[in-house]
Amino acid sequence: MTKSELIARLAERHPHLSQRDVERIVNTVFDEIGGALAAGGRVELRGFGSFSVRRRNARVGRNPRTGATVEVGEKFLPFFKTGKELRERLNMKDGED
Repeated sequence: MTKSELIARLAERHPHLSQRDVERIVNTVFDEIGGALAAGGRVELRGFGSFSVRRRNARVGRNPRTGATVEVGEKFLPFFKTGKELRERLNMKDGED
């Protein structure tokens, strides 16, 4: 599902909100999650999962085309860990609810 598909589906489910309002809400949620992660924080959405930031150390890499060594700097990457309820929902057998 893309962001625009998410917005369209939410607008369908909540006809009292305009598509523009739904888009603003979705963008605000994503901006807040991104801002919290950029500040080094963690975001936990109970039942869904948690977002955190993981640090990758600087290392020596290799250019695959030339084989030359390349210094790769330290990086911070977003990490998502699923929540228990989401994992259970994904692993439900047919007919279970």
